Amino acid sequence: MTYLSRIRVNPLRAESRKLLASPRAMHAAVVGGIPTPPDAERALWRLDTDNPHRPLLFVLSSSRPDWTHLVETAGWPDAEGEHASVRDYKPLLAQLALGREFHFRVTTHPVQNTFNPIKPTPAQRERTARGDRRAHRIPHRTAAAQLGWFLERTAKWGFNIPEARTDPAAPGLDDQPPQPAPDIRITARDRQSFTKNGRGAPITLYTATFEGRLRITDTDQLTQALLAGIGPSKAYGCGLLTLAPLTPTG
Repeated sequence: MTYLSRIRVNPLRAESRKLLASPRAMHAAVVGGIPTPPDAERALWRLDTDNPHRPLLFVLSSSRPDWTHLVETAGWPDAEGEHASVRDYKPLLAQLALGREFHFRVTTHPVQNTFNPIKPTPAQRERTARGDRRAHRIPHRTAAAQLGWFLERTAKWGFNIPEARTDPAAPGLDDQPPQPAPDIRITARDRQSFTKNGRGAPITLYTATFEGRLRITDTDQLTQALLAGIGPSKAYGCGLLTLAPLTPTG
């Protein structure tokens, strides 16, 4: 079984402020809600802060979780409403079909691998000096590079991005039709830096949140992308791709 959870977070509580400020702390809180050992299951999660007063935490897990600890320490334990919803993921997977379109959202950490970084960090210089021949992972830092990274990889994830739907030009203005563009946008970009286990060299993420419309080209590949996540840094809130039915207007 696979489950998709949605947990409401109260940003004014002390524990919430710690979780919202640190992907490492949020990862630990997510692991704490899943009964299987961390080395036996790697859950995906994403923090949506469209409304900073009502952040939402989404978690995809293969075992049924219990979010009591998060509700009690970082939510509204005595308020009305559904504090943490847990839904079977199978009905969504059953809707996947070749050519079908969905609205999507995903937060990613776009990177490139290079053997010769232009501005190597001290850690990268040290690796090179000791003869380490592995490629260095360099984050994309501009919106254009992050978008290009995403669009170059959609085929292997089992979908493409259709052209955005536009209204016909007004009479007299149709001599220069607009250039088609993919139906995707970056809704948030962020830089986060933290240390693993509170010590050592800092980990820095340059994240981009993408939203738009996708069209399925391979149901097996898309299922794999949904269940395993896309891109690096999945432990720190990246890679969880979620789908929703399109509205009547697309």
